[in-house]
Amino acid sequence: MRIGELAGVVGITPRAVRHYHRIGLLPEPRRKANGYRAYTLRDAVELARIRRLTELGLSLDEVRDVLADDAGRDLAEILSELDADLARQEASLRRRRARLGRLLDQAQRTVKLPAETPVSPELAALFDDMARASAQLPGPEPAMAAKERELLALLETGAPDADRGWFHAMGRTLSADADAMRRVYAVYARMDALAEAAEDDPQVEETARAIVELIPDEAVQGLIAAHGESGSGEAGGFADALFAEFAPAQAAAVRRAVELLGERAG
Repeated sequence: MRIGELAGVVGITPRAVRHYHRIGLLPEPRRKANGYRAYTLRDAVELARIRRLTELGLSLDEVRDVLADDAGRDLAEILSELDADLARQEASLRRRRARLGRLLDQAQRTVKLPAETPVSPELAALFDDMARASAQLPGPEPAMAAKERELLALLETGAPDADRGWFHAMGRTLSADADAMRRVYAVYARMDALAEAAEDDPQVEETARAIVELIPDEAVQGLIAAHGESGSGEAGGFADALFAEFAPAQAAAVRRAVELLGERAG
């Protein structure tokens, strides 16, 4: 058989056969006087086995191990590893589908998903509360509210579960107090008002204290760490990037709030 005939019998392409020759997976047969390869039935049998193994999901290196057995790994061992890997993929797919299901449910309950989606169910619930509070405002949503959602989504993405205690404490506080979200939006409005203010404007101190009043005790340490501050006024790279997003008076209010939280934490 010529290479095209061999490939046709097995149901693959001649290009795949040549590739198997190049990587040493399928021995290259002798050539006839005219230069063409002469394939036998044994070559077709080996090539068919290669196809069956790859269709199971084995990599070409694993197929080589099975065929040569030079790595001491028989087919049963490799198939067991493959089965375990597929089980992990199935579990991952189930988690992804569950998350997608929550997002679809959220999409059906709201007019529009937040731009920060996808986020955790806890953060999605908070964003739902924010959407309801925003809908009750007489005017447009404060720009600082959108900035806060972006920051919360960023902090949640970058922090492991063990470091999210401050966030869950904030969520519990907001959900337990029907008036809490109204106060949060009042602070957002204060922050918006500082966009054109001077850093020594009295509103800076007032806004900082209003921010601190919203923070439950169990969230204080986590928020200080999340903002990259220790109360000493020295900021890290993340804090520098964060404050660069604010107008000078807004940044001053946040810095002062973190300073007050540091004092409160003792």
